[in-house]
Amino acid sequence: MSGENDVSGFFPDRVGTSLITRIADVAWKALQLINTRLPEGELPHPRWAPGKLSKSRERTKPPLGFPRETDSLCPKCVPEIREKLIRGEIGLAELLENRPGEIEAQLVEEDGRIVIRKSCEKHGAFEDVLSTNPDFTRRIENLFFGRDFHAAQDDEIHRHGSSSIKYGRGTVLTVDLTNRCNMMCNPCFTDANQVGYVHEPDLQEIKAILDRAVSFKPRRQIIILFSGGEPTLSPHFLEAVAYAKSLGFYRILAATNGIRFAQSDEFTRRAKEAGLHGAYLQFDGTSNELNSHRGVRNLFDVKVQAIENMARAGMKTTLVTTVLNTVNKDVLGRIVDFAVHNVDKVQTVVFQPVSFTGRDEAIDDGSRAVQRYTLAQMVEDLGSQSGGSLEPMRDWFPLSTYSAFTGIMDILQGSDASWGWSSCNCHPDCGVFTLLVVNRRTGQWIPLFKFFDYERFMRDVRIITDTARGRTLTEIQLALAILRNFRSDLAPEGFPISQITSLFRPSSEAADSDRNDRMKTRSRDDVWRVLCVEGMWFQDLWTYDFRRTEMCVIPYGTQEGEISFCAYNTGIGWRQIVENLHRTATLDEWHRTRGRHEIYAKGREVELKSTEHDLVLPVPRASRE
Repeated sequence: MSGENDVSGFFPDRVGTSLITRIADVAWKALQLINTRLPEGELPHPRWAPGKLSKSRERTKPPLGFPRETDSLCPKCVPEIREKLIRGEIGLAELLENRPGEIEAQLVEEDGRIVIRKSCEKHGAFEDVLSTNPDFTRRIENLFFGRDFHAAQDDEIHRHGSSSIKYGRGTVLTVDLTNRCNMMCNPCFTDANQVGYVHEPDLQEIKAILDRAVSFKPRRQIIILFSGGEPTLSPHFLEAVAYAKSLGFYRILAATNGIRFAQSDEFTRRAKEAGLHGAYLQFDGTSNELNSHRGVRNLFDVKVQAIENMARAGMKTTLVTTVLNTVNKDVLGRIVDFAVHNVDKVQTVVFQPVSFTGRDEAIDDGSRAVQRYTLAQMVEDLGSQSGGSLEPMRDWFPLSTYSAFTGIMDILQGSDASWGWSSCNCHPDCGVFTLLVVNRRTGQWIPLFKFFDYERFMRDVRIITDTARGRTLTEIQLALAILRNFRSDLAPEGFPISQITSLFRPSSEAADSDRNDRMKTRSRDDVWRVLCVEGMWFQDLWTYDFRRTEMCVIPYGTQEGEISFCAYNTGIGWRQIVENLHRTATLDEWHRTRGRHEIYAKGREVELKSTEHDLVLPVPRASRE
């Protein structure tokens, strides 16, 4: 994983840039001498929102720090309760009103770790590790910006008892189009192809789910993520994409293994025309060998062709990697390197430490202890695999700090905006991110937060939102805050300060754009891009914390309302409940009436019509020696 050495560019005016940042700093401080002494202004009540926008002191926070207590679940009780519900031995009312399987838990710091402990009267004690670096986790929690609006509580959207989402407007709405899949992966949190039935909403049901997503306040601009199973197996995939676009959602993605996109550039083009913006692409490593545990012989070749076909159609790819301690933790740096060298086609890398659910819910204690992987381990591994270029205590921030910028964008949109800005206001323990500035010609990179003081920038944003001076002064203060937190002496040679302002420019100016579209210039020296690297750790029955569930920003849109990602796939297991309530057919009935679809497993190879691409691939290790 190459780091920040020898980053070259073509704008060597460090002296001029340094002068600009110093002037901005002086201007900011002078302005705040007046601004912070005046009575605060009023934040608007936009027509999309249930109330006024919130100032920092009005934002609540969950219990944070260690030790602390929370509510959790018994890993043994929950599967028993779920089976009783599915068999009809108990009703949903029992689940919603009496909260079976719920137990208290303690989060404590000991022996250089954060652990969760809980005890069930029937099944005894349980323990698991949440962090291997308490200082890192403490810093992430301390940077939490505060909760957003209370979520809408009604009979259509949030009606899931203690599993209900209580705070926030959301960032991603996941809609499963089918539970069928053309692979047989392990791990698989949906247990695709193994449950004995098909759950595949028809087009009217899909439209109803999307209609409900815009039926309440806060009316938010949320990413629509069509998932599964493999969503491209649904006969309604293209129509679902087009309908989501017609409702006004501007960022529409597919969570996919990439097979359909790799096999057909025509299908990929039609998806783009329907309104698809890009793909969340399952991606476990940079060779066929590193993907072999998925059961497909040429799976890396498939990923490469899918990325290429998506790029040709004008779409970007997010690489999504499930990380197991015993499988692929040593190749995270190589995955980032791959993304860096293909940054015009890959915009984000998301690492997901394994969650033992679905096909892995019955894992034994020994295997779970060996395979468990935490966000703290992830940032430490990326630090070592980058030769120290990525520093855990400097370069990583909670995903929820995105919401600091959301407040500014909500103000700038004005009271008459029809949509609220997307807000990733999740619990700080849910995920972290960093940004890498990439020279697309040399392939070298440097962490943005090495030369941009994001922590101070967030404090500046808090002042801007709390003082509430209206659009013009908000824009002036935002510009000064961006410029004064830029460290030209630490920035890569030739990185222009104008790129920082481009990075933070609202994407609402071009609704279907992303951060790299905004950084492009017409100059021959258009060399700079930004790669986002995220860690998103979903819960399982051993690590479950209802305080996280209450703040979920990536709900599932289902026939039974919007349900927290973790409550749906883990927790009490709403996936199995919803799919059984609304099953389309048994597997035998489906095969008899509609036939079987292709499944690639047991070392089978995916047939590709073309393998032409211009991606930069890693050099095989043998070639380096």
